[in-house]
Amino acid sequence: MEQARRVEADVDSCDPCLSVSHLSLRFGAGCPSCMAPDAALERNVCPVCGTVHAVRDVSFDVYPGEIVGIVGESGSGKSSLMKCIYFDQDASEGDVRALPFDGGAGNILDLSSQHKRRVRNTVFGMVYQNPYLGLRMDFSSLSNIAEQMIASGERRVDAMCERGYELLGEVNIPARRAKDAPALFSGGMQQRVQIAKALSNNPPILLLDEVTTGLDLSVQASVLDLILRIRRDYGVGMVVVSHDLGVIRMLADRTLVMLDGRVVERGLTDQILEDPQHPYTQQLVYSLI
Repeated sequence: MEQARRVEADVDSCDPCLSVSHLSLRFGAGCPSCMAPDAALERNVCPVCGTVHAVRDVSFDVYPGEIVGIVGESGSGKSSLMKCIYFDQDASEGDVRALPFDGGAGNILDLSSQHKRRVRNTVFGMVYQNPYLGLRMDFSSLSNIAEQMIASGERRVDAMCERGYELLGEVNIPARRAKDAPALFSGGMQQRVQIAKALSNNPPILLLDEVTTGLDLSVQASVLDLILRIRRDYGVGMVVVSHDLGVIRMLADRTLVMLDGRVVERGLTDQILEDPQHPYTQQLVYSLI
């Protein structure tokens, strides 16, 4: 609890680097029955028009150096939420502000395609659950990092090589493997290359979507240790999505619990673990015992 109090004090001393307000994502036109605030849905599907409400009015802030965890079962909307923030999916409604981009002056969801690419390449670093979404598997690891740097305007080959070797060393990829393609790597090594690529432009915000799913326990532990070391060394704000509350317990300062597209509980991770209020959160916590 002492660590949680220190985090809370640090959070209070600065502005959020990422602010998400009333974000929603629907698949379908919607109808008066399901668009009402107190709509009675079947899970997250409208029984009248069949619209799927993947994300429903989600709000949260992330502060510099803070890790916010989002936990929930498959289909709860947590990955869809990340896709909306990273512009992989167009949100139906919402307001997302990124302090490092424009001081938080405007809703980045309303930006042009050109400015969204700039935000993706300079403000955010994204690590996908499936490395095939985040890496070019037939390019070398160095080339993957260089691609991200080129997208943000870097043109000096020597600078890209130097940065690439530095980051691969940070994530414990041997220098002799730097010119190997990620397709030749294990799942854990592919995730570490993804993390190195995401860090290439020193983004102030990292988005991590189920980065340990499918990995052996020992590999999971090394990836989680790496994430904590990145937070310590770089001071970036992070959003970590997982279906595993054990992962969230190790990483997150604050946690949001999602079910059927909604946030059903939120708070300091320690508080949620010690005194869960929502029945679904209680089920998650009791599964750890």
